[in-house]
Amino acid sequence: MKFAFRCIIPALVLVLSLSASGPAHAERVHALALHDTPKYGPDFTHFDYVNPDAPKGGLARFGAIGSYDNFNPFILKGIPASGIGRIYDTLMTKSNDEPFTAYGLLAESAEIAPDNTAITFYLHPEATFSDGEPVTADDVVFTFHALTEKGSPLYKRYYADVKAVTAVDQHTVRFDFVNGQNPELPLIVSELPVLPKHYWEGKDFSAVNLDVPIGSGPYKLSEYKTGSYVAYTLRDDYWGKDLPVNKGRNNFGTVRYDYYRDDTVAIEAFKAGEFDYRQERIAKEWATAYNGPPFDKGFIKLDEIQNSIPGGMQAFIMNTRRDMFKDPRVRYAMDFAFDFEWTNKNLFYGQYVRTESYFSNSELASFGLPSEDELKLLEPFRDQVPPEVFTTEYQAPKTDGSGNNRANLRKALELLAEAGYTLQNGVQTKDGKPLAFELMIRDPAFERIVLPYIRNLERIGVKVTPRLVDDSQYINRITAFDFDMITFPLGQSNSPGNEQRYYFSSEAADTPGTYNFMGVKSEAVDSLIDTIINSKSRGELITACRAMDRVLLWGHYVVPQWHTGYYRLAYWDLLTRPETIPPYGLDLWAWWIDPERAETIRAARGK
Repeated sequence: MKFAFRCIIPALVLVLSLSASGPAHAERVHALALHDTPKYGPDFTHFDYVNPDAPKGGLARFGAIGSYDNFNPFILKGIPASGIGRIYDTLMTKSNDEPFTAYGLLAESAEIAPDNTAITFYLHPEATFSDGEPVTADDVVFTFHALTEKGSPLYKRYYADVKAVTAVDQHTVRFDFVNGQNPELPLIVSELPVLPKHYWEGKDFSAVNLDVPIGSGPYKLSEYKTGSYVAYTLRDDYWGKDLPVNKGRNNFGTVRYDYYRDDTVAIEAFKAGEFDYRQERIAKEWATAYNGPPFDKGFIKLDEIQNSIPGGMQAFIMNTRRDMFKDPRVRYAMDFAFDFEWTNKNLFYGQYVRTESYFSNSELASFGLPSEDELKLLEPFRDQVPPEVFTTEYQAPKTDGSGNNRANLRKALELLAEAGYTLQNGVQTKDGKPLAFELMIRDPAFERIVLPYIRNLERIGVKVTPRLVDDSQYINRITAFDFDMITFPLGQSNSPGNEQRYYFSSEAADTPGTYNFMGVKSEAVDSLIDTIINSKSRGELITACRAMDRVLLWGHYVVPQWHTGYYRLAYWDLLTRPETIPPYGLDLWAWWIDPERAETIRAARGK
């Protein structure tokens, strides 16, 4: 899914131009594109970034952290097994070299109503589940209702503008929309994974389970040991292997995820040859851990590859449902206590840049003062948003990196004083209550990052208790909004839309299980989310995102952290990647195993 998770017959291309009138009449099309023309025509044979002749087969092993207790990734309960999404196909699938274009997968074509109030999908008649049963329109209808009624709250909000889903015949399904104002909605419903109705009959969809599921995708779950590993095998009978969107993809014969207690253990296991691939997210590890004989001998390759993926907002997130964070001046003071420049220099080896937008590393990020078009969106809420939204470009507090951040700490003290706090026995106190909170993390490697931040907060009289919890407790607590402050990445796509409700809407603030961890409740943000969803051009979308970005930034809901604009990849040389890495996604499923190198390397490492 965009939020996050082929065609055989020729058809005309449909561009969601988002004009009020729409096309003169409905056409069956092979691709849906938002604000653009699909790159690939109806007769395309494969995506440009794949190797259509890549060999298939071999075992690819990956590392996972923690454990799992659930093979149903669509519900809020439990921890789903890594890779479980590979057993399901969606109606259509994105290309990774376009911002947001979908091509036929389970659906061979689609037809949008001229007024954008409905979309009809025509399923491949030959599509089957892993048990041989056909994929039908009834399965699509069942899936939609299962996800929106019993699945994670994400789905109810993500598909909120869908009014009805109807099986027209065995291989035709129609989605009717509340109105025609949401131009992204056809693409959103095209991302729907399709589950087998016959498998789920008589089962509780909302319950955690470890029953081996039946899927519609290229892989099937073949072996597992709870808490240890899970493996998936490429289906010999996969009906869609020769579709254009699959050509050169799904190349691994077997994919296995081995679980490790934490990243420190996982890195050592990777270097010892226990698994084959890592995408490194910790700067210190990238700078110091990837060395030794396997690297010297060329058995392990290291790549840094630029991308155009929005970095979103990774941050210290404050829960405004807690009394101590209701005042934005207190939240802003927390920002002045974080010394990014010192952290980047001393802990990150200078690998990061400071995040100053909820849409970092993209054209969606705000900059300078609001444009005229932004002001038109913001002006109705002038009395409801911070005045800085109109007058000041947001910039995170900066230091010289020396560790002497007295000026910023003085500013923090001023803000706390404005909020009514006074120092009593070295502790910030208001109405007899000390300013104290818990900072919850789940990665032990993050302790070295949060401790300097905590020390700075203690220097201004704020008492912070770091709390390291395991994955299960962390997920349960953030799902229930049971935390004071966490560190979390709020990712974004190149085409924001309905998922913004799940992130920032007032309704989501009161709905456990959403990503509105901050508890944002703002009429301005709610209105701007609607504008984002209903944008009729790329320019309108960019304008609305930048306007919402300003409101969120000046609301001081988070202490922004950092981001990069590139992947850090380490992999044993038995894996081969295509020459071209697409700008909007890594697409590891276009990689393959070189049989000769695999034999050499596995012999050298004794595995």
